[in-house]
Amino acid sequence: MPINIPDGLPAKKTLHEEHIFALEEEVAETQQIRPLKVIILNLMPTKIETETQILRLISKSPLQVDCDFMRVSTHKATHVSADHLVKFYDTFDSFRNHNYDGLIITGAPVEQLRFEDVDYWDELCDIIDWSQRHVFSTMYLCWGALAGLYHLYNIPKHQLGMKLFGVFPQRLCDEYNFLTNGFDEIHNMPHSRHAAIDTSELAKHPELHVLSEGFNSGPAIIATQDLHEIYVTGHFEYGRDTLADEYWRDFHRGLPTRLPENYFPDDDPERQPIFTWRAHANLLYRNWLNWVYQMTSYEFDQIPAAIEKLHEQSDGKF
Repeated sequence: MPINIPDGLPAKKTLHEEHIFALEEEVAETQQIRPLKVIILNLMPTKIETETQILRLISKSPLQVDCDFMRVSTHKATHVSADHLVKFYDTFDSFRNHNYDGLIITGAPVEQLRFEDVDYWDELCDIIDWSQRHVFSTMYLCWGALAGLYHLYNIPKHQLGMKLFGVFPQRLCDEYNFLTNGFDEIHNMPHSRHAAIDTSELAKHPELHVLSEGFNSGPAIIATQDLHEIYVTGHFEYGRDTLADEYWRDFHRGLPTRLPENYFPDDDPERQPIFTWRAHANLLYRNWLNWVYQMTSYEFDQIPAAIEKLHEQSDGKF
């Protein structure tokens, strides 16, 4: 959250250089407050588990956040009851004529397919295009990140010879970006995917900044300079046991699988994994929501104009 400090306080200059929100007294006295409105486009088959994971992170913010759930209409979910979807989810048509502060697009276990072969690809592209004008900031997760980068920048994914599976150390590339403010220089992130993007492809787009990258797992957090788009290639939202559940699921199916790296103590799957990424997961979502709260428009009908202003400033630090 921002801090209100006296005008002219010497510390203010340093805080500004570190991209910490410090309000001027006049602004603090007149600041308007309302709940943030965030959509979660849940593409995961494990709908309820994913809902819980993401809401758990959002709840760590002191801000009030109103969350709505979106589903694609061009795909029939088979791992959750129709009653659950009808009760808690709406399709894109219910959202398209409104503006929102945030959108989270989850991953999906389809990274071994061509993007165009995913049955809801066209609908997803429509949602992404809509979000460019109607959502102040969008966070793309795992396959969602690969899909967004492909659709908006034509950055291809490439298939990995072996699934990237485990908890991997990431190097902080920009400690003063609002999104990663407070991150340790080395932090962990879970990954579970069969595809990746090349850093060389990202380098062709100077508007995209790598904020965190793995030593062996590639770019982890990527964002546009204005933070209108945020791409997280891993799964900060995963709980302690999610990778273990994936491992045992594939093991019992008789699928070729290996232990997730850097996860089970002594590589013993019978032992409880150590939760080493929780603090940074919470921090990422707190930073994101705090930044959106400070920069979005108080009036929902002015969000498109606020996005245009964001593009004009376009440095991700302000």
